[in-house]
Amino acid sequence: MRRMSDITIEIDDRVSAQSERHMSDIGKPGKGGHGPGRLYMHRRWLSPLQRKRIRHITLAVLVVGGGLVFPAWMIRSGTAARLVDDLHQQTIALSGRAGFRVEEIFVEGRARTPREQIVGALQIKRGDPILGIDLAATRQRLEELSWVKTATIERRLPGVVHLLITERNPIVLWQNQGKYYLVDHDGQVVGDEIDEYADLPLMVGEGAPDHAAELIDLLNAEPELKKRVKAAQWVGDRRWNVTLDRTSGGIDIRLPEEDPLIAWHDLAKLDREQSLLERKVTLIDMRLPDRLVLRSTGGAEESAIAGPMKRKPHPGKDA
Repeated sequence: MRRMSDITIEIDDRVSAQSERHMSDIGKPGKGGHGPGRLYMHRRWLSPLQRKRIRHITLAVLVVGGGLVFPAWMIRSGTAARLVDDLHQQTIALSGRAGFRVEEIFVEGRARTPREQIVGALQIKRGDPILGIDLAATRQRLEELSWVKTATIERRLPGVVHLLITERNPIVLWQNQGKYYLVDHDGQVVGDEIDEYADLPLMVGEGAPDHAAELIDLLNAEPELKKRVKAAQWVGDRRWNVTLDRTSGGIDIRLPEEDPLIAWHDLAKLDREQSLLERKVTLIDMRLPDRLVLRSTGGAEESAIAGPMKRKPHPGKDA
């Protein structure tokens, strides 16, 4: 547990002295545990006095929200809006004096998002009137954090703010201008701390993150080929070059703009049937629909009929 900006945030457990006494019991049979990573909470009931105060505050909110009728001149001059805003602020202040203030913030679902970023996005501190939190604006700020995909925030009266976040899952590394970044399925760049993700496929090229999911689907279609992929380059914002074999140089595969998946399947089939990738080649150009162009280690090129390709020609597309 760590205190920052007068807010106590605990991951995967409710923050309170009572909960700390039970942390050791979470996940243990016979002691009320619910297993690792499960929420363990004690229900807090409102006292009769707190329920009475809620009724008074609710009545005040209803009056401010729709129970007042203003003359036209007050509406045109903005006086009505200022009055409603003043009444709203007074209602929030009243709720705070009645005991409805932030005492705890419970965060669920955080694994990678820095705590400091969550605190900064929440903009909530202990003692703030809990009814004064703008839930929509707070959610928007949270979802602007690079690691956060979705966020749900709610009040649990009288004093608990509950935050549930879903984080993004990196699927590929992107090399750009000498730096490496993590990219998720939506093409969102989520960070540059790649130490734990060194085994992810590597891609390069401007605009490549927008096509990250397409690349992963392509590679996954032929698992044996995927094991040999060293990197993929997004070329001209229209197609992929894939480098095979995790050795110096490797074999460059130039995939077509149209139907790259069919070409990828064709490559795997040719390797199974003709051991194509065992030949001394440095380049296999698959951009033509009915043939391959091979370049050997000595630099010589040869055209090879690749059999009945399923791709249809697209004149000018892959020239």
